Amino acid sequence: MQRKKIIVGITGASGSVYGLKLLEALREIQTVETHLIISDAGRCVLREEIGKDSSQQAESRADFHYDIRDFTAPVASGSYITEGMIVAPCSAKTLASIAHGFSENLLARCADVVLKERRKLVLLFRETPLNLSHIENMGKVTRMGAVVLPPIPAFYCGPRTVDDIVAHAIGKALDIFAVEHSLFKRWKSQ
Repeated sequence: MQRKKIIVGITGASGSVYGLKLLEALREIQTVETHLIISDAGRCVLREEIGKDSSQQAESRADFHYDIRDFTAPVASGSYITEGMIVAPCSAKTLASIAHGFSENLLARCADVVLKERRKLVLLFRETPLNLSHIENMGKVTRMGAVVLPPIPAFYCGPRTVDDIVAHAIGKALDIFAVEHSLFKRWKSQ
């Protein structure tokens, strides 16, 4: 069976656990081939929030990983077919880079490629409170075809742990790619 290819970006916003959980979930699901890019700030936040070897943990969970400065990586080209990209978490800087087509690094370049090829781009934007530039940039990328998915907790699924809250956000991102999962209990009316 041919596996879907999804690019995963981890940036310098707080919430690097979202990127790790996404990679872990996709490894368990086994229907997706992952291509990981971690920004320099993402590596710093991973180290602060998760621990010293967390960048290596993330890389070990991915099928492929690339240096943020490697513009020769296959994922930098539209001719390399992927389903799209999930940036988890997405920093305000990365959102601005994507919104304005400023491909300063491989992660922003991949987002640009995904948009120009009309593939799926999901941004777990992790910032609060929001200023006007954040709001305008979210509007801009949405008009370009991206989905802004702030990892806001839902309580209908009965989360009991932080991991449950993280899993829900990751599951919502995977729903956009039609990747089957059992990361959270779905809403049932009654």
